[in-house]
Amino acid sequence: MTKVFPSVLIALDVCAAGVYAAHGDWRRFIYWIAAATLTATVTF
Repeated sequence: MTKVFPSVLIALDVCAAGVYAAHGDWRRFIYWIAAATLTATVTF
Protein backbone atom coordinates (compact mmCIF):
# COMPACT_ATOMS: atom_id res chain seq x y z
CA MET A 1 0.00 0.00 0.00
CA THR A 2 2.90 2.38 0.66
CA LYS A 3 4.08 2.13 -2.97
CA VAL A 4 0.80 3.19 -4.57
CA PHE A 5 1.65 6.89 -4.87
CA PRO A 6 5.14 6.33 -6.32
CA SER A 7 3.71 3.81 -8.78
CA VAL A 8 1.11 6.30 -9.96
CA LEU A 9 3.79 8.96 -10.24
CA ILE A 10 5.96 6.66 -12.36
CA ALA A 11 3.00 5.89 -14.63
CA LEU A 12 2.25 9.60 -15.06
CA ASP A 13 5.90 10.32 -15.86
CA VAL A 14 5.90 7.63 -18.54
CA CYS A 15 2.63 8.97 -19.97
CA ALA A 16 4.09 12.47 -20.13
CA ALA A 17 7.16 11.08 -21.88
CA GLY A 18 4.90 9.37 -24.40
CA VAL A 19 3.12 12.62 -25.21
CA TYR A 20 6.39 14.44 -25.79
CA ALA A 21 7.74 11.56 -27.89
CA ALA A 22 4.61 11.68 -30.04
CA HIS A 23 5.23 15.38 -30.69
CA GLY A 24 8.91 14.84 -31.40
CA ASP A 25 10.22 16.77 -28.39
CA TRP A 26 13.06 14.40 -27.50
CA ARG A 27 14.61 16.55 -24.78
CA ARG A 28 11.44 16.54 -22.70
CA PHE A 29 10.92 12.86 -23.47
CA ILE A 30 14.34 12.08 -21.99
CA TYR A 31 13.59 14.31 -19.01
CA TRP A 32 10.37 12.48 -18.13
CA ILE A 33 11.89 9.03 -18.67
CA ALA A 34 14.76 10.05 -16.38
CA ALA A 35 12.25 11.26 -13.77
CA ALA A 36 10.39 7.94 -13.93
CA THR A 37 13.68 6.03 -13.66
CA LEU A 38 14.81 8.08 -10.69
CA THR A 39 11.50 7.59 -8.89
CA ALA A 40 11.58 3.85 -9.56
CA THR A 41 15.17 3.59 -8.35
CA VAL A 42 14.46 5.41 -5.11
CA THR A 43 11.18 3.59 -4.47
CA PHE A 44 12.09 0.03 -5.34
